[in-house]
Amino acid sequence: MVKILNYLWRFWLLLLAFVLTITFGIPVYILSFNKKHYKYAYKFIRCWSYGMFYGMGLRYELTNLSPQKVDKNRPFVFISNHTSIMDIMLMCILSSKHPICFVGKKELVKVPIFGTIYKRICVMVDRSSARSRADVYRRCAEKMEEGNSIAIFPEGGVPDDTSIILDEFKDGAFTLSSKHNSPIAIYTFIGLKKIFPFDNSKGYPGKVKVYFNGILEPSDSPKELKTKAFDEIKKTLAQYYN
Repeated sequence: MVKILNYLWRFWLLLLAFVLTITFGIPVYILSFNKKHYKYAYKFIRCWSYGMFYGMGLRYELTNLSPQKVDKNRPFVFISNHTSIMDIMLMCILSSKHPICFVGKKELVKVPIFGTIYKRICVMVDRSSARSRADVYRRCAEKMEEGNSIAIFPEGGVPDDTSIILDEFKDGAFTLSSKHNSPIAIYTFIGLKKIFPFDNSKGYPGKVKVYFNGILEPSDSPKELKTKAFDEIKKTLAQYYN
């Protein structure tokens, strides 16, 4: 019975995504033709994110673990742990002052309707191509020069092994921060792994805990930034899972 309810809930996700993508996707698609208008397109993206997140019966509680503030006049690299497709919507909801562009998998372009909009608002990367991975830095730099911030999930994906709480970080976000002198804003998401997993037979509406871990200023050492960010998120997760 529980599995049937879960499949019905996920079917509702498809209906909701279709209606919201048509409603808000059209203005996003039109506005995205002009790079200067992305800040307006982003308002519709946030409306879509709110509709998807709350429409699935999800909500969140934000706790600040740092007194630092995200300066709206500087482009940032936003990062968090990655456990669910809803991480994307949640990051958009949290980032109200910074229009953000995601670095995402090229494969998502194949998703009907969504893919058309996705390729206009994201920096896509083909992880199997070294050339594509290297070109990400240039394209992210262009987005930042236009006044946007970048959101990256440094784990690079969600591990198939559900026992892994935090996977090893890739270098991308931290190299980008170092190369373009952009600070890193760190968030930890807790709860989505259980509430909205990639397994369609599991999940339920509920509250997600979000922790703002603080800001790392850019450094000449991406490795040092990566270690600090990983330790911050791991420390926060440890308080919940231990």
